[in-house]
Amino acid sequence: MSVGQPNGDTTRGQSAGASGAETWDSVKEDVTELAGTAAERGRTFMESAMGQATDYVDRRKGDAAQSVEDIASSLRESGRAFDDRPNIKAFVDVAADGLEQLADSIRGREFADIYADIEDAARRRPVALAAVTTVAGFMLARFLKSSAQNASAQARAYRAANPPSRQASAPAPRR
Repeated sequence: MSVGQPNGDTTRGQSAGASGAETWDSVKEDVTELAGTAAERGRTFMESAMGQATDYVDRRKGDAAQSVEDIASSLRESGRAFDDRPNIKAFVDVAADGLEQLADSIRGREFADIYADIEDAARRRPVALAAVTTVAGFMLARFLKSSAQNASAQARAYRAANPPSRQASAPAPRR
């Protein structure tokens, strides 16, 4: 079946079809070029974002190491309560030593190396990862619940200390 005039003149229809194919090829080339440009810009953006994130984390890793070291110190101090129970004290001391080693490791290594080690450990021990994330989630939930209760108690105390004035709550007189 040809596209053209009903009188059988197909040359005009064929040239329109050829021109349509050329237009279609041109559109495909344009779309392919745009997609390539967009993909390249996306890769450049992601590389830039990853570079900035890595730089930020590398700058902040000293703070993270100090936080881990502070936790180790707190753990060691709380372990003193178990002087009469040597097994528990030994366990607490080993945990504190491990945290101190982690703090030193954080200070001395690049973020990319730390991330690769965490990823490798997660692949080797998925059950341990699940346990750690469950415990961390539980602790986060407890922290959030405690913070919400504390904020609620502070709001109640503020309202009790500062009752609303009667004039503000009284309706305006009608005229």
